[in-house]
Amino acid sequence: MLQSFLLIDELKQTRSATSSSSAIEMSYSNRTHGPFPDEVLKDLGFRIYAASTVKEISFIIPKVDAVLLSVNPGQVEAWRTCVLAQRSLPLFWWCDVHTFPSNECKMDAGIDGLIGSTMSPLEIHCALLLGVNHYFRRTEWQQEREQLLSKLEERKWVDQAKRILCEIKGISEAEAYDFLRKQAMNERKRMADVATSIVKVYQILQDQNQGGRKR
Repeated sequence: MLQSFLLIDELKQTRSATSSSSAIEMSYSNRTHGPFPDEVLKDLGFRIYAASTVKEISFIIPKVDAVLLSVNPGQVEAWRTCVLAQRSLPLFWWCDVHTFPSNECKMDAGIDGLIGSTMSPLEIHCALLLGVNHYFRRTEWQQEREQLLSKLEERKWVDQAKRILCEIKGISEAEAYDFLRKQAMNERKRMADVATSIVKVYQILQDQNQGGRKR
C-alpha cells in the first residue's frame, strides 16, 4: 500500500504566484487551479518528499513508494527517465490547468495514472489503486519482454554455433546441438554461453586468416 510520495513539482512557483494575487483573483484561482499537489496528498495522510534535482532524487527515492510529477507534458519523459534510472516505482502525473493546458496533449506511456486538484479523496484513492495495479502489470510485461528478447538472443548464438560446428566438424545440426549441450554440462555453463564463445573464437580466427591473406 502506498504511504509516501516523491514529489517533483516544477510549477510550484507558478501556483504560488497565482495564489498570491488579489482577493478576487485568488477566489477565482482557488476555483480554477485548486490546492497544491503536496497539500492534497498530505490531507489524505501520505508523506511527501519534494525533490528538484537528481542528487535530491537519489537521496529520497529509497524512502518512497511512488512518484508524483507536477510538470509540463513536455518534461514528463525526461523526469520519468531520471526516476527510473534510480529505481522502478509507480509513476503518477498531477493534472491541473498548469500541467495539462491542452486537450491535444498525449500522455506518456510510462505514466501509471493521473490525479488532480478537482478529484475527491475517494476518486484519488481509486486512481492510485488502479495506477499501482497498472504499474505491476506494466513491469510484469516488461520483464516478460526482456526475457523473450534474451531467449531470442541466446537462440541466435546457438544457431550460429551449430552452423560453425557443422562446417568445421562435418556433422549434422542435431549432432552439433548435442555437442553444445554436452560441452555446457562439462564446463557447467549455459549452452548459450558456450555457443557465444565458439562463435567469437571462430570470428577472431576468420579475421586473422583474412588479415594474413592480405599480407
